[in-house]
Amino acid sequence: MARDEQLKERWDLVVKKLSDQFADGDTLDLDAIIYLIGVQELGQFERKFKKDHKIDLMHIAICKLLSPYGYYEFDYVDEDGWPHYMVKEQLPTLKAGEQSVLMKDAIVNYFIETKFID
Repeated sequence: MARDEQLKERWDLVVKKLSDQFADGDTLDLDAIIYLIGVQELGQFERKFKKDHKIDLMHIAICKLLSPYGYYEFDYVDEDGWPHYMVKEQLPTLKAGEQSVLMKDAIVNYFIETKFID
C-alpha cells in the first residue's frame, strides 16, 4: 500500500474514533483534533477553557506533535501544569496542503504511539 493511502486510511480511522467519542458522530476537523491533543497533553480534563487557553492548548499539541520531527523539544512544566517547548528548528515554509499532510501524519503517529490506533 502506498504511503499516502496508508496515511489516509489511518487518518480516517482517527477521525472516526475521535468523532464517535467526542462529537456524537459529527466529524471533527483537524483543528478540533489538535485541540483534543492539547487537552490530553495538559491533562486537565475537567477544566473549562477560555478562548486564549484554547489557542495555548493547540500550541501545546502542535509542539508535541512536531517534536518527533525535530522542530520542538520539551523544556519544562510550569507551576500551573502547562508544558513548555523550545524551538529546535524553524518549520520550513509549506503550502497549506503540505501543512495539512504534515499535521495529519504527526497526528496519526501520535495516536499510533499512544495505542489509540494500530
